[in-house]
Amino acid sequence: MSLTAALIQMTSSDDPASNLEMARMYLRQAAAQGATLALTPEVTNCISTSSAHQNRVLQTESDDATLAGLREEARALGLWVLIGSLALKTTDADGRFANRSFLIDPAGTIRARYDKIHMFDVQVSPSETYRESAGFRPGTSAHVAQTPFATIGMSICYDLRFAHLYRTLAKAGADVLTVPAAFSPITGAAHWETLLRARAIETGCFVLAPAQTGRHPVSDGQRARSTYGHSLVVAPWGEVLLDMGTDPGVGLVNLDLASVVAARDRVPSLFHDRAYTMPDAPL
Repeated sequence: MSLTAALIQMTSSDDPASNLEMARMYLRQAAAQGATLALTPEVTNCISTSSAHQNRVLQTESDDATLAGLREEARALGLWVLIGSLALKTTDADGRFANRSFLIDPAGTIRARYDKIHMFDVQVSPSETYRESAGFRPGTSAHVAQTPFATIGMSICYDLRFAHLYRTLAKAGADVLTVPAAFSPITGAAHWETLLRARAIETGCFVLAPAQTGRHPVSDGQRARSTYGHSLVVAPWGEVLLDMGTDPGVGLVNLDLASVVAARDRVPSLFHDRAYTMPDAPL
């Protein structure tokens, strides 16, 4: 079976309404070009470094206009849509948000949800520090979703550095892995392609990684943020099938799902796990 996937590369702002209109436009372009599945990047609805601004503009899942609008668009276009993630309010006592990915079917129905498990708490340079866990609470469950064309294993951005998650998803039946992201330019240049290719090779899966790109418009008083771009599609043997560079837009690629079986037959390492004891503690 083949699949025509469209990766949507965006430069989201901190205004959910304008980001929704941008995402709708790109989904229409993807459908017009023959896509079966379109994928948006992480935090499609809002990129902001201000918790006060996020509290003003973000909504819960049940009230979120971006989710409702993209479900409506998927239904109107007859398109499968992977919303890379939305920043959403929760009912958590500490007030932290969720970073949640959604798989929407052509009827506009939510077929799967996934909350980002691994939080981006890093200092990538003396001037660039992130503490995602201060504003977002981590998820606790991995998810795969069945579609007519593939079984999809869902992840988000910083999850990419945790290889065991993708092995777990592949062993649960995934043949396509989604990695929507808003990668830092510094870590993106150093690690993005290498990690995506490694995840594909280790699991024998296609990897679809739609990304945010460029310098993101924000309201006055906020710290501006930039992201790396380079949305990628990687084949199960590790070949890069699509690299979108740094411009926003839509990139299409046709995937031959038979190559998943072919890659795993050639090097069946996914099925060669052996039990082992843990190393002794160092003296």
